[in-house]
Amino acid sequence: MKQYKIGLVGIGAVGTEMIKILRQRNFPASEIRVLATRERDEEIAGETFHVQVVSPEAFDGLDIVLFAGTEGSKGASVQYGWEAVKRGCIVIDNGDDFRMDDRVPLVIPEINGDALEKHQGFIANPNCSTIITLMGIAPLHKAVPMKHMTAVTFQSVSGSGRGAIDELEQQVRDYAEGRKSEPKAYPYPIAFNVLPQIGGPKPEMPGFTSEEAKMTFESRKILGNPDLKIACTCARVPVFFAHSVAVHASFEESVTPEQAREILGKTNGVKVIDDLAAAQYPMPLFTGGEDDVGVGRIRVDSSLENGLALWCCGDNIRKGAALNAVQIAEALIERKLV
Repeated sequence: MKQYKIGLVGIGAVGTEMIKILRQRNFPASEIRVLATRERDEEIAGETFHVQVVSPEAFDGLDIVLFAGTEGSKGASVQYGWEAVKRGCIVIDNGDDFRMDDRVPLVIPEINGDALEKHQGFIANPNCSTIITLMGIAPLHKAVPMKHMTAVTFQSVSGSGRGAIDELEQQVRDYAEGRKSEPKAYPYPIAFNVLPQIGGPKPEMPGFTSEEAKMTFESRKILGNPDLKIACTCARVPVFFAHSVAVHASFEESVTPEQAREILGKTNGVKVIDDLAAAQYPMPLFTGGEDDVGVGRIRVDSSLENGLALWCCGDNIRKGAALNAVQIAEALIERKLV
């Protein structure tokens, strides 16, 4: 099998997970060149990687470059992404800087892998909550077009990085020992609390946050329906790993829960866990660390015409970020696009 030289920009939570997944999936990488803001050595899953300082020349000779993590999102791809493309690399960007760029496919391989055929050297990874939501609803939309979707997310602190994970743990310890905690990662304590804001205000969507705007516009782009009616509320919850999403959707025709379970049961990357009587449904406690997105609580929503409700839960660091990016790279190889 042909081997590929892989670059990785950023070695935070997502970047670290990308390396683990590349190894776990036996990705045909002859080299993994890690780039970040400062030189150092990092040990990941028992393997030591020498981290080089990112520069335009650092991309020379690479086939695929993954932009990931704190150092790899929000700005790094703006500075270096298209430069890497000019130097012969295919870029897969986990940040949100180019997701809505008309030149850039926004891809979940199980849902719209065909979009890779028209790539111009730069591919975007969708937002974590968008991926987890669409893994549960897009297969149904493909079978019967969806007219409207309302999504309410319950997002874990790992979506904010290592500092937020540590802060939640410390706040729980402080609470148990009677100490007061001063929040840093968020404006308020996250332990034993729910924050109904992720991201800042979105001026073009008064009253909505940037995270809610991402869910709206990214879903429309991935599903190929710019006029799809979508409403979102995104909340941060005191969970370490895995995002959950409550979805209520209406379709052009009736979709029964039985039909939905059958369709989702045949979808790669989806695991149907749906037995209310036996208290069986997807939960972050069991979804964290898993590759599949769990879907359950599938039921008729009688408040909507041809309405259906369901509950999705997926690991935001794996399928919501690192795994999806690696799957894009695998799909490029499978389709002979690299």
